[in-house]
Amino acid sequence: MHTSNFIAYAEGVLDYGIVGILIIMSIVTLWLFIERLMFYKSIRLEDYQDKDILELDLSNNLGTIGAMGANAPYVGLLGTVLGIMLTFYSLGDIGTVDAKKIMIGLALALKATALGLVVAIPAIAFYTILLRKMERILVQFDIAQKSKEK
Repeated sequence: MHTSNFIAYAEGVLDYGIVGILIIMSIVTLWLFIERLMFYKSIRLEDYQDKDILELDLSNNLGTIGAMGANAPYVGLLGTVLGIMLTFYSLGDIGTVDAKKIMIGLALALKATALGLVVAIPAIAFYTILLRKMERILVQFDIAQKSKEK
């Protein structure tokens, strides 16, 4: 495979691979967020006798949402690092320093980091919103249990 063909192939894999992973992460995060919201709205506290079981049900998939938010910037950063490496590799292959080619390559590489942040910021917001809703439901359970005891 000729070097310029390899670079074009690697850039395609980078774009579709990293961007694809980040898109999948965002879809999974959004899906889990909606699923949790629907579950929280439909929960019936009277169905639970044990707070620990309630907490287990409420915290389902929260770790996954948090993990997506925590790791999306790293996936984006990986794409950026690989993009910069490809830019320098292609410049080394040409043997000349072309400022325009460097700037274009770096700008395209940075889009992976930007997309990683675009995935991470809402994921962390979703995680925080769900954690707060979970805490409120647990407090409501405690209040209901205290009123039953009276």
